[in-house]
Amino acid sequence: MNEVYEFLKKCGIYYLATTEGDQPRVRPFGTIDIFEGKLYIQTGKIKNVSKQLQTNPKAEICAFSGDRWVRITCRLVRDENVKAKEHMLEAYPSLQANYSAYDDNTEVLYLEDAVATFSSFADEPRTISF
Repeated sequence: MNEVYEFLKKCGIYYLATTEGDQPRVRPFGTIDIFEGKLYIQTGKIKNVSKQLQTNPKAEICAFSGDRWVRITCRLVRDENVKAKEHMLEAYPSLQANYSAYDDNTEVLYLEDAVATFSSFADEPRTISF
């Protein structure tokens, strides 16, 4: 899990894929955090991505850096723990202009049943489960 975290942090931006009915939806994300041994992302409950994940929590994350990329298949699980929200907002102070750990909008989600596959054109793919 730590290797996945470090890779996503290094990339800065990764892409999150969800579904809306039978339509795939992909958008850029930039938040990644470890809290109490779980890997978290952050969004707002008012956003379509949140609604899509509450309907179907299966998601994929993809990021590319240099000559390597990672693809992560997982379920994203909402965590209402205020401490998890505070931890995320401390890690990303710029979010504090729009989010608060105590508002009804801030949402943190952790990756569950995650399978990360690191790939490149030069090496065989390598898989990590967490």
